[in-house]
Formats: sequence, C-alpha cells, structure tokens
Amino acid sequence: MNYPKISIVTPNFNGGEYLEDTILSVLSQNYPNLEYIIIDGGSTDNSIAIIKKYEFQLTYWVSEPDNGLYEAVQKGFDKSTGEIMAWINSDDVYHPKAFFTVAEIFTLNGVNWLQGVPSTLDETGRTIGVSKVKKWSKFNYYTGNFHWIQQESVFWRRSLWEISGGKLETKMKYASDLELWLRFFRFEKLYVTNALLAGFRIRSKNQLSLDHKDDYFNEASDKINNEVSHFISLEEKKVVAQITKHNVVTAKLRFKPLRQIFDLIFYMKMRKNKEAIFDYPPKIIFDRKSQKFKID
Repeated sequence: MNYPKISIVTPNFNGGEYLEDTILSVLSQNYPNLEYIIIDGGSTDNSIAIIKKYEFQLTYWVSEPDNGLYEAVQKGFDKSTGEIMAWINSDDVYHPKAFFTVAEIFTLNGVNWLQGVPSTLDETGRTIGVSKVKKWSKFNYYTGNFHWIQQESVFWRRSLWEISGGKLETKMKYASDLELWLRFFRFEKLYVTNALLAGFRIRSKNQLSLDHKDDYFNEASDKINNEVSHFISLEEKKVVAQITKHNVVTAKLRFKPLRQIFDLIFYMKMRKNKEAIFDYPPKIIFDRKSQKFKID
C-alpha cells in the first residue's frame, strides 16, 4: 500500500524515567514514512542524553524553555509536514504495528479522525486495562459526557487540523485536547476502532491529568459551555436541551431497569433512536476473512 506520512510529536520536560520507552514505541513501529519530532522544555534530568541517543532517527528535536505541554506540542506540529498527525506524551506508548493500522484505516472512505481502544499501563509498562469500544459524538460532549477521548490513541488528517484552525489553545493548562476535539467536531465525526493503538501510563504521583481532575473539568466545562452558546445551530441546541433535561431526570433514578424504561420512552418520544440522535459514525472493525479493517 501507499504509506501516508505520519507525524508524531512528543513533548517532554524532565520525563527521563519513561521517555526512552516512549521513543522506542514510536521508532520500533518500523513505519516507512514516519516523521518524529521531540520538543523538550529545557530538561535538567537525563532526557537530553536519551534524545541524543536516538537523534539520528528523529526528524527534528530541540530543548529550550517553553510555557508548558501544549506550547511544546504546538511547536512540534509547526515543524511537521505529515498527512496524518498525532502526539504522544513522554510517559505513554504506542502498541506494536499501530501506525500500519492507522494508515490502513485512513484509506477507508470518510475517515479523517480516529481513536483506538483506550488502554492503560502501569509504571513498569504492563498493560493493566483495556476499555470497551465506545462511540463518540459531539452530543456526548455537549450534554456533559465529555471526558476521556484518549488523546494518545487519537490520529487525524492534516486537512482537519488546518480547517479547524491549525493550533492548540496553548494558554490552557489541562484540557486543550478537549478544546481541539470540540473544534474537530464542527467538521468531522470521530471514528473508533476495536484496535489497540496506544496506552496511557498511570503513575503513582506527579501526573497532571490525574492529580488535577477538578481543574480539568472546570477548564473543560468552560469550553463546552462556550461551544454550545456560540458555535452550534439552533436545531442542535434544541436537541442538547432535550437530552440534558432527560439526563438530569434519569440521574435521579437509582433503579437501573427503571432508568432503561425511561430511556426507551424518551427516545421513542423523540421519534429517533439513540444512535441517530447522537449522530454516531459506524465502528471500524477487523474482518477475519479479508484480514483487513472495514467500516461496520
């Protein structure tokens, strides 16, 4: 097949404990059209020595002070040229052959934005959890179920990045990935696949995304409220209002069968099923006979 160029950015600051694992998970893909960029924020640990160990396999790297994670990622994307883009933090890893899977799936008609099955690692690199495949739509976000599109498992086309503004909100501290997803949802659907693409490492301490959940949710909620107020259509706002009201009521029902009955009545009343209301794209599954991925 014709392998599209994939651009991967790794931001790092004093992440030497796990940085080599991350780098090796990228390089060991042996993907033939890879552009790998590392942006270091002026580390004082062993990070620079690790980066230099692999610099002949990198497209670009730099070590200089920056204003945090998202500015580093933005600097990396500004240097990138690939058709498909993603970033992975310096403690997370890609699963074997992930880039080949991504390249194949992006040949399917209409796929411009993709998430693999979320998985988690422990500090030693063991895979300790794999989640169920979950469909996503903008209405999940608009109505409050907005967290944990797993950033490290997400890939997108450069054309989507550019039409969505070609930038991250670098002044945000916790939820700039969510803000980017909101803008992506204005133009494309997020496809999900049952393939493992990347893993999120859960550490016992010093982990921004887990140690500051309340700050994340506050920052995220502000962006979601702004999106719903200023960037969606009147018809979408009506659907959001109906779903939000329904969710408030069902949240008060502790008996699960009663919630299910209430759900059924609600979606029948709207004369659509839940899939149609939320406008989910079909899943991308692996076909045993053809040994290829296809849209279900």
